[in-house]
Amino acid sequence: MDGHQDPQVVETNDKGTQAGTAAAIRPWLRSYPAGVDWFQVFEPKPLPVALEETVARFPDKPASWFFGKTMTYAELGAAVDRATKALQGLGVREGTRVGLLFPNCPAFVIFYYATLKAGGTVVSLNPLYTVPELAYQVKDAGVKIVVTADLAATLPKAKALVDNGTLETVIVAPFKKMLPGLKGFLFGLFKGKDLAKWTPGRGLLSAEELLDNDGHYDRSAIDVNAVAALQYTGGTTGTPKGAMLTHANLSINVQQAAAWFPGLAIPGEERFFCVIPFFHSFAMTGLMNFAILKGAQMIMLPRFELKLALKTIDQTKPTIMAGVPTLFNAMAKVPDIKKHDLSSLKFCISGGAALPLEVRRDFESVSGCGLVEGYGLSETSPVTHINPLTGPKKECSIGLPVPGTEMSLRKLGDPQEEVPLGEKGEICIRGPQVMKGYWNKPKETADTFVGEYFRTGDVAYMDEDGFTYIVDRIKDLIICSGFNVYPRRIEEAIYEHPSVDEVTVIGVPDKYRGEAPKAFVKLREGQQVTKEEMLDFLKERISKIELPADIEFRAELPKTLIGKLSKKELKAEEGAKPH
Repeated sequence: MDGHQDPQVVETNDKGTQAGTAAAIRPWLRSYPAGVDWFQVFEPKPLPVALEETVARFPDKPASWFFGKTMTYAELGAAVDRATKALQGLGVREGTRVGLLFPNCPAFVIFYYATLKAGGTVVSLNPLYTVPELAYQVKDAGVKIVVTADLAATLPKAKALVDNGTLETVIVAPFKKMLPGLKGFLFGLFKGKDLAKWTPGRGLLSAEELLDNDGHYDRSAIDVNAVAALQYTGGTTGTPKGAMLTHANLSINVQQAAAWFPGLAIPGEERFFCVIPFFHSFAMTGLMNFAILKGAQMIMLPRFELKLALKTIDQTKPTIMAGVPTLFNAMAKVPDIKKHDLSSLKFCISGGAALPLEVRRDFESVSGCGLVEGYGLSETSPVTHINPLTGPKKECSIGLPVPGTEMSLRKLGDPQEEVPLGEKGEICIRGPQVMKGYWNKPKETADTFVGEYFRTGDVAYMDEDGFTYIVDRIKDLIICSGFNVYPRRIEEAIYEHPSVDEVTVIGVPDKYRGEAPKAFVKLREGQQVTKEEMLDFLKERISKIELPADIEFRAELPKTLIGKLSKKELKAEEGAKPH
């Protein structure tokens, strides 16, 4: 369990002098947006403090919207207190790991903050995981209690973990009660197949019964360096690892993100569109925790369905939206998008995967709203870089390090050596948002740090203005006849074709070259392109060594629950083929 040293708050004595001399070693300071101070000092706090402060400041402001049912911050705070008392009654104390198995819904927010108030650690679980995948995560984290909804997609999996001895207790929240009265009734009447029938007993407890209390819980002090969340990596290579994120990590990271948009996220006035899942670090920090810090309303949908999302935007008028590139691409491609009112949006943030230039241009064109790309990882809480919303635009850049974040590019194969501006290297990050380490994995923790810097596994270069450009993931690099071939470069070239909707590129075994790129392409509706036509198109844009050895056209490309194109699934398919 011992990990990396606790991150420290960034401190400075003479900001003017430090800023002047630091530009040479921190090139991004030359391009920092007006009103954003890289040297800003952030106060680490227990995460529940932000909720308590917002409840006190904006008790009557709406905290959530879920299919038309709203909850004020006073109501949210009271529900969290009752859930905290319930969890403490079940033995949740400092260090107790509590699993949350939910799509986006009010219950996730309630039990997330209740777990933290009780002194516990949140372990977010992916509802699309299989029982064996969930069992691995539950065992690895030492989870004793899982909270879920009575949905057919989640409850049977949680019950299976109890039945096979992996888990002791499941708390079941009624999904219909999260909906407005009539919608809840109609949901039960017409969508009963989406609900799981169950009765309390044999490790299953009713959340309704547990929350029927006075909310007077044991208010023990929370150490800011205690682990607030075990955020599991996606497991794209090897087994998933639990990143130990402290209260200091998470509370500072949301302050770093908020500091990037001075004057734009007005306390008590914003509406955040929350469709990417809270169990993912991007939504956990960039939507849920950010919204609560600012007293914003969380407009929640359990998953991204294009028509429902656009209808909800028309109805609720969100002001801030975060998503993955495939979400913005899908919206931009809607033929009658002008029939929908996106004018309420102040700005949108893309993360979770590389944002293709064409996708950004298309979305900004149809929405009239600025779309900025950010960057981060589970291990960094997650935000490390964001593009400026105003000022000069740098195409295809992930932006600048957020306040208090140090970045160093290290030589591939020798992370002790830095590379100069303009040369490719591995992104390494130091800052107060960097994890303590991997849960119960001291060797992996040691391997992923070089000094105080976290090695991200991403290849990038930095220009003279301090903007960073991702080249690719080290693990996605294709070694083709001894040359480094980067899938992202091929993908960007294919995206330039007007008939292309989505594309992803992976390396596949090749008898002659060792490895070769293979492209998987989804065309826009009604379009037809042959493999030969696509190769002719690419010959003018990329080198011969980068040309795909194969191009496979598909009606749909596999995606993760958050909506990222899944190279992992395609690699597994290709790996199962005889070569």
